[in-house]
Amino acid sequence: MAGNSRPIDARGWIFQVEDVDAPEETWLPIAGLTTFTHNPGENEETAETVAFDSEGAFEQDVMQRGATLGLEGQFRVDKTTKAQDPGQAYIDTKWANRLGIESRNMVRWRHESQTQWVMWEATVTPGEQGGGTNEKTSWSATITRCGWATAAAVTG
Repeated sequence: MAGNSRPIDARGWIFQVEDVDAPEETWLPIAGLTTFTHNPGENEETAETVAFDSEGAFEQDVMQRGATLGLEGQFRVDKTTKAQDPGQAYIDTKWANRLGIESRNMVRWRHESQTQWVMWEATVTPGEQGGGTNEKTSWSATITRCGWATAAAVTG
């Protein structure tokens, strides 16, 4: 029923990165986010299938699907230790420096109202950081899905 539907708050989305160096399964929340963009059509590839019998109408088949997450926000540090937020730091100093088969890592994300995580094996491209005189320092990263998304129940 359309009358019962309501929009959800963007601030209710949760993004986490798996720390593959931890001895147990460890998911690090990514703090300081102010905006995100999920692009489910990124890296899509198509093959044109137009033939004489297409009668002048365009035709294509999708040959590859892809997706990205663009995360943007504020560079965050602990007020006491001055250490960067663990989720941001993992992306910037551990994940972003890996190459080849080591360049993939797991991420998961969901809205707080959902009972399932969206799980991606992905690569990361670190984004620009900066700011002006009266601004906070920015932080960003682009996460690119590798393979198909999976799901996992929210536990705990």
